[in-house]
Amino acid sequence: MYENPAGLEGTQLTSMAFESVFSWFPYLLVIAIFLFAFSTMISWSYYGLKGFEYLFGKSKYSKNAYFGIFLIFIVIGASSTMSSVVDFSDMMILSMSFPNIIGLYFFAPEVYKNLKSYLKGIDEIKANRKGLNKVNN
Repeated sequence: MYENPAGLEGTQLTSMAFESVFSWFPYLLVIAIFLFAFSTMISWSYYGLKGFEYLFGKSKYSKNAYFGIFLIFIVIGASSTMSSVVDFSDMMILSMSFPNIIGLYFFAPEVYKNLKSYLKGIDEIKANRKGLNKVNN
């Protein structure tokens, strides 16, 4: 079993491991982490804005309110520990999944009906193709 002599975790451990082979790797890792974090913030900001607009309407006020809340959470996240940020984001994603799971449960009969109709259409297409192949042969 591997023992971590430096007591490092996460990106620090990754940086140290690759630095033992490539002396320039920590600089590349910093750039990669920054780009990943920045692009994640942009995409989640847009995704959250669309959900916020769906709930509260498309207006300049709702957009500014959302971005204000988002900026507050950026400051809180930047000043918190990594584990608390990850725990918070995991709980928020879990809380978003509950309405979706409930919706899936209530719409299951409709989805099943549509699936049966779709599969019936696929079977009809296959039957028509077989009929065309017999005529062409």
